Amino acid sequence: MDLSKLTPAKGYKSNTKRIGRGEGSGYGCTAGRGEKGALSRSGSKHYSWFEGGQMPLQRRIPKFGFSNKRFKKVFEIVNVKDINIISEEKITKELLQKYGLIKKTNKLLKILGNGDINKAYEIEADAFSKTAKEKIEKANGKVILL
Repeated sequence: MDLSKLTPAKGYKSNTKRIGRGEGSGYGCTAGRGEKGALSRSGSKHYSWFEGGQMPLQRRIPKFGFSNKRFKKVFEIVNVKDINIISEEKITKELLQKYGLIKKTNKLLKILGNGDINKAYEIEADAFSKTAKEKIEKANGKVILL
């Protein structure tokens, strides 16, 4: 077998259209673009979101709602049940970070009331849920708002 004499199978390759090469080519005159209209002109583009002059979707859909991203308060959250692993009596943000219960100390801290508390703790936080406050005080603990 001689590799230099290999040819593609019959019907595999077809000749490319030679557009705009005169009337005799079959693709002269308008060069396959049709007559008139935006897409027949040079420099025309047809974006996928173009709706043919109809009012675009992003302008038809009603705009509503309010976003308060700029002034949103982002809390680090700790449940009461998670505090039970700490042996110290006074709990601060730095201590919670040391035990891996929160990631950052510069964010606000909120204590939630999920679970039970076993020991009397003195807890410093920026916010407490109503149930968390009740459970801490019921266990003879102290709640300190920062």
